[in-house]
This record gives sequence, structure tokens and C-alpha cells, in this order.
Amino acid sequence: MSRTPLPGLVASAGPAADLGPASLGSAIAALVAGALAMGLSPVLVRFVSPEVGPFASAFWRVALALPALYGWMRWEEARAPHLRRALAPSVLLAGLVFAGDLLFWHLAILGTTVANATFFATTAPVFVVLFAWIGLRRRPAGRTLLGLLVCLVGGATLVGQSVQVDPARLAGDRDGVVTAIFFALYFLTVERARALGLGAARVTFVASCITAVVLLGAVAWLETRPVLPHSLSAALGLLGLALVSHAGGQGLLAVALGRLPAGFSSLVIFLEAVAAAILAWILLGEALGPLQVLGGGLILAGIAVARPRRSARTA
Repeated sequence: MSRTPLPGLVASAGPAADLGPASLGSAIAALVAGALAMGLSPVLVRFVSPEVGPFASAFWRVALALPALYGWMRWEEARAPHLRRALAPSVLLAGLVFAGDLLFWHLAILGTTVANATFFATTAPVFVVLFAWIGLRRRPAGRTLLGLLVCLVGGATLVGQSVQVDPARLAGDRDGVVTAIFFALYFLTVERARALGLGAARVTFVASCITAVVLLGAVAWLETRPVLPHSLSAALGLLGLALVSHAGGQGLLAVALGRLPAGFSSLVIFLEAVAAAILAWILLGEALGPLQVLGGGLILAGIAVARPRRSARTA
């Protein structure tokens, strides 16, 4: 039995390479749906920020999602008992780096403009490719690099007009870059855990438990603002952040990373920017100009260029 690596990554030790059209289509669909779910997070974080501090909102985002993730894990493993495997170090590391991602992401959203935070966070795929290339010896194919370049141009076009250079916001901009680094590590660690045969639900649930513990410590030691919301609307905002952005977004991302390489999957961060722009247009009345539409189109084109192709040989 022979396997041909996905063209998106050369010499990759990532997910299974042989994807039939139905399997590839469902994996990409999960990736897109996860991006749309995660794209709601900046709007919800800003919505609850008058009542809940950044560390607290990051904690509630994960903690309130745990019951749903646990139920999903039990359901998935009841249907597929072979997914009930011993934990791997990569799952534990995924929980730690995701805690860093959320801490700095929420700080970036509140420490700079949403456009700046989004712009710097969209550099995560660059770090995924670099870390995979340097640390894992995965040389990216030309199609992957071309798609990444087109997506970067699209992301810059999408939010470039709104990006502001302000010395008072440099700390928030820095937090956006650190967010991208942590998010890149999260992609690679989840991909590794899924390659070892762990189910998407178990990976997401266990990693979220670790993330919640770390964030609880951050709340206890660092939070200076309110921890609990005092209005029903803010409480519902936190619940939406947990169930939609975390359970839905991160869960679907873990599903996709079981079938797609991290280099391609990391382009989901660009779809988050598109989703955030559309939601801001619908919910906040922020009109989309021609450049924003062009940027969104370039992002979709870049993802289309970089997408994995079905291998010529099947197992």
C-alpha cells in the first residue's frame, strides 16, 4: 500500500494524505464553518468588555464550553470506540499554547483597534509554515506559498485602510503578533494529536480543560476588572462566545486538522477576518467598501490556490 503526500506540504508527517473527494470536501467545509464561528469572537469580546475583563472573558469562553465539548466527546467515542486513546503530550501542549493565544488575543482586541488586532493575528499562517519548515522539516510547496502570499495581500487589503500606527497602541499591536505565534503552535500541536489517532472531540475537550485551568490562574492573579457580568445580555454574549466561537469554531478546526495539513488549515485565520468584516457590516452597520470586497475576494482566491488536491493514488 502506497501513500502520496498532499501537494500542499512536501515530506509532511501530518494527516492522512489520501483524501477522496467526499472526505476532502467535508474537511474543507468543517474548516470554513469553523472560521465563520471563530470570526464572531472579536464582536462578542467587544460586546462584553464593558462588564467583563479580558482575562475573565477568555476564561468564560473556554469554561462555559466544557459541558458541550464533554457531551460531544462521549457521543463521538460511543460511535467510534477506537478514538478513545491515551493522551499524548501534544494534546497537553495544545492546551497550554491555546491559553497563551486567548490571553494575548483578548488583550490585543482591547489594547488596539480591532483592525490592528486582526491584521497582526492574520500573520499566524506565516509562522505555521516557518515552524513546520524549520522545526519539522516540512518544505512547503510552491502552491502553498503562492496561496499564502495571495491571502496576505488580501488580508492587508481587507483591513489595511483601518490599520492605524499609534505609539499608544503599540502594546496591543505586539499582543496581536504574539497571538499569531501561539495560534501557529496550536495548529501544529492539534494536527500532531490528530495524526496520532485521537478524536477531534477528545483533543478539543482535554486541551480546553488545560486552557481553562491556566486562564483561571490568570484571572486570579492578573484580572483587575469585573469577573462576572451584571446584565443578561453580557451573560448571553459570553455564552455565545463559548458555544459558537470556542466549542463550534475550535471543534470544527480539530475535525479539519485530522484530514488537512496545518499549513493549509491555518489559512482559516484569513476567513476569520472576512467573517468579522461581514458581521461588522450586518451587526454594527460598518459598510464594506470596494477595497474590503477586493480583499475578501483575494483571500478566497488564495485559499483556492493553496487547497490540497486529491492524490492520484488511493490506499
